[in-house]
Amino acid sequence: MATAADAEIVMRIYEIRREETLRKARHFMVFGFNPETLEELRAVSRDFSATENAWWRQTLSYWEMAASLVLRGTVDADVFFDSNREGILIYAKFHHFHAETEKESGNIFMEHTAALIAKYPAAKVAYERFLPMFGPKS
Repeated sequence: MATAADAEIVMRIYEIRREETLRKARHFMVFGFNPETLEELRAVSRDFSATENAWWRQTLSYWEMAASLVLRGTVDADVFFDSNREGILIYAKFHHFHAETEKESGNIFMEHTAALIAKYPAAKVAYERFLPMFGPKS
């Protein structure tokens, strides 16, 4: 059962999302960064000197932190999913690039978000709705 504490955490997650740098980072990841190849993605994800790389890392780490709060039971999953699906959207947008490298390296892209999708039906439904928007172009 959700509590007032769950609501406070969700409101804080929202408040942090409004911070100027994170807002720019999230905008870049959702709307501005649309790589068509793994090489284009790696040009950003591996260039630690680029502003876009900082945005990449900030956005992923933010949503992974939020996912961890749900996985650890710090915040009620239903309350979280009612207003926080952007992390799942980002996972859907970029995961297909990492599927092969995950097999090679054993490192899971957005591991906590992947666990949310596997554990919670609401997360899986959101992921499946986002998938057709992204992925390799045929």
